[in-house]
Amino acid sequence: MTSAPPLSFIGETSHVAEPDILSARTEVAAERKSRVYARSGGLLGGSDLPAESWLRDAAPCTTCPSPERQEDGVQKDFSSKLATGPTFQHFLRSASALQEKLSSPEVEDPPPYLTVDELLGRQRKVYFETYGCQMNVNDTEIAWSILQKSGYLRTSNLQEADVILLVTCSIREKAEQTIWNRLHQLKALKTRRGSCMAERLKEEILNREKVVDLLAGPDAYRDLPRLLAVAESGQQAANVLLSLDETYADVMPVQTNPSATSAFGLKEVTLLGQNVNSFRDNSEVQFNNAVSTNLSRGFTTNYKTKQGGLRFAHLLDQVSRVDPDMRIRFTSPHPKDFPDEVLQLIHERDNICKQIHLPAQSGSSRVLEAMRRGYSRDAYVELVHHIRASIPGVSLSSDFIAGFCGETEEDHLQTVSLLREVQYNMGFLFAYSMRQKTRAYHRMKDDVPEEVKLRRLEELITVFREEASKANKTSVGCTQLVLVEGADTD
Repeated sequence: MTSAPPLSFIGETSHVAEPDILSARTEVAAERKSRVYARSGGLLGGSDLPAESWLRDAAPCTTCPSPERQEDGVQKDFSSKLATGPTFQHFLRSASALQEKLSSPEVEDPPPYLTVDELLGRQRKVYFETYGCQMNVNDTEIAWSILQKSGYLRTSNLQEADVILLVTCSIREKAEQTIWNRLHQLKALKTRRGSCMAERLKEEILNREKVVDLLAGPDAYRDLPRLLAVAESGQQAANVLLSLDETYADVMPVQTNPSATSAFGLKEVTLLGQNVNSFRDNSEVQFNNAVSTNLSRGFTTNYKTKQGGLRFAHLLDQVSRVDPDMRIRFTSPHPKDFPDEVLQLIHERDNICKQIHLPAQSGSSRVLEAMRRGYSRDAYVELVHHIRASIPGVSLSSDFIAGFCGETEEDHLQTVSLLREVQYNMGFLFAYSMRQKTRAYHRMKDDVPEEVKLRRLEELITVFREEASKANKTSVGCTQLVLVEGADTD
């Protein structure tokens, strides 16, 4: 029997990050979504311990022997540890035991209307399709980890799948339309689905042409076994509730790319989250003092600023110490949260990549105010100069939107001039599409004609490419350290 897929929604509501809409979840989302994501598809390292534990266990002992006893004691102690320590076979056995543990189905207490057996995957095959950004990729790994523990198998063959999961988002209209088109293609297979669109378009997804059997929001992945069991009984199932508490902290993501490098050979990791540099950890009481939150100069927030807790600089510092040869990146940040301590850390640590994503969205202060971005063009440009002064040779990328509500030709030319002034190395440019459940949807009018949006977008792309070419030519003749991620199969 062929089943259908659940779609997994990341929770973004609009390509424009409108702080007044997202304010209730901004810091929580940053904390919840700031998981360590490995570009190779693996975990941060080859240990079951969190990064903090590795750092703590690797720290030097604070009670050292006296100088006169140290020389003899060190060699003797090292020899005894070497003789009685684990062998290579020990690690092979440990890895085998871990694999056996992962392959044993694990289920929680079932609800009254389901049995334990119904919650088990019973080796049914799951097929994943992932659309969107790195956060969607990471969510796919989490969803697969949970289903694997419940006894499901993963397949790369769509035709033999019992369950098809589409993991996606609906930040832009084009991405959302792509999913609708894909659902029409899968209709013959009678799919179940889960996605980013789940939280925002629950009723429409379940009822439109009756293609979808299952919906799961970004905070409902633990509920996937139950949702699948309900859908298997012939009923539609959905869980799109958002949670302030769900962190998936105890869920170990599983590689979804079978050809990916193992965690033991990891060369680069990305700290991943929406407004990732807004990270705040209040779990340790001793750090919950009233230390003020330092925003980038000239930047404000549309919500009451929280105080205390460990901030992004601490997280970045700790992760960069795990392995000096492991490259560190982070995305996607907000320009308001680049205090000097973060910039200094990026400059000082060789393994933190000298690349910063700095979403501008527009070069017009008037449009930025309408978007409620919390900064003016002048403040943004000042931040760019400060970053380049603090991190010589830094590479900058950005996001831009063409045709936001009320954007005039003068506003557009302001964005063109910002592209020329900054000379970004990389850019992500899109035509604006209004999304439901945003401030713009309720209070503004999408009054820029589509053909004008597309014309402005083409102009922005042309200017970006011209300036990026100039910026990148400055590296001609330089020697750069690069990461080879795999062979080109084309």
